[in-house]
Amino acid sequence: MLEYILILMPALLSGLEVTLKVFFFTLILSIPLGILVALGRLSKIKPLVLLMELYIWVMRGTPLLLQIVVIFFGLPIIGITFDRFPAAILAFVLNYAAYFGEIFRGGIEAIDKGQYDAAKVLGFSPRQTFVRIILPQMIKIVLPSVANEVITLVKDTSLVYVVGLGELLRAGKIASNRDASLVPLIAVGFFYLALTAILTFVFQKLEKRYSYFR
Repeated sequence: MLEYILILMPALLSGLEVTLKVFFFTLILSIPLGILVALGRLSKIKPLVLLMELYIWVMRGTPLLLQIVVIFFGLPIIGITFDRFPAAILAFVLNYAAYFGEIFRGGIEAIDKGQYDAAKVLGFSPRQTFVRIILPQMIKIVLPSVANEVITLVKDTSLVYVVGLGELLRAGKIASNRDASLVPLIAVGFFYLALTAILTFVFQKLEKRYSYFR
């Protein structure tokens, strides 16, 4: 059994590499975009608010798998083409930015309006107010919700199989079908459990750290 698992490791580690790339690129790009989406939703510019509402409605109202298919297979019909990996990243970033945007919007709206008045009295610009006062408080409020989305993202990375990317679960399925064994899929399960355990630990530490800020 151990020897068989060692034989599987190169393929599974290669799949894990793709999974981690999708995960990190999505996280790095979708969180800043989510903040911009949240600010757009809270804007006083009505057309921008309507545009953000439409974007969020479409992204949250349709399956991520469908969005990947449309971007990779549908956009070439109108002359817009992406390679497999960029297409998957684009779909993931647009999808998760919509969810993060709503989470961040809720966090910003939960902050007492007196904070803005106090910042204005102290002579802070709108940018300084957001970066130095609103953003730190928002992070504390939204951490549990963000943690849930990040853990979901780990599992959603398996959807990139639809464009032929050899991520972790796909590597396990290929080995399982080839060898008529469940061992590769069980090994894949342990990889996912390990990733979610690490993320859970990290977010628990972050929540504990931010709990000191009242």
